[in-house]
Amino acid sequence: MSTVLYIKANARPEGESRTFRISDRFVETYKKYHPEDTVLTLDLSKENIHFLTEEEVAKHSAEMLTEKDITAKYAYQFRNSDKYIFAEPMWNLGVPAILKAYIDYISIPGITFKYTENGAAGLCEGKKAVNITTSGGDYSEGMAAEWEMCDKYLKAMMALFGITDYVTVSATNLDVIGEDVEAIVNEAIRKAEELAKYF
Repeated sequence: MSTVLYIKANARPEGESRTFRISDRFVETYKKYHPEDTVLTLDLSKENIHFLTEEEVAKHSAEMLTEKDITAKYAYQFRNSDKYIFAEPMWNLGVPAILKAYIDYISIPGITFKYTENGAAGLCEGKKAVNITTSGGDYSEGMAAEWEMCDKYLKAMMALFGITDYVTVSATNLDVIGEDVEAIVNEAIRKAEELAKYF
């Protein structure tokens, strides 16, 4: 039995987020094919997440944190999970600020990664992640690919934690005039549902 952490990062409410239309269907399908697993939903917009304070930065390591520290709560929850589902739109070429704040919470030496004589090493090896993301344009080729810092950033952070089994489901060009947005979203849902069966 696995524990799956479903991390949602979008200020748009349920029913209005194209990202969540895709990710929620992924989760529904996953539960159908993996009924023995536990899926924990973490809607970051409903959590007490803020930017790290001076005090929090000063003791941002496993040795200095206690169970009362909010960052430790999220970091241990992350490390103790087996699989991760991220759902976020690309905002201004990157991830929404609340997701970056969450990543800062869980990036704690001694919990999700450690420093060695050879540099950083992940403490979450053997786990897997899927990133479900949407964007207004297409950032997969040419100069635009260099601008893409949403999925690229999240993939790099997962690698820092030792999570290299990482796959992306994306819906792009959602704000391009003339595109069939519904068809794009439905195709992403189809891919998400297929992936969820074996994730």
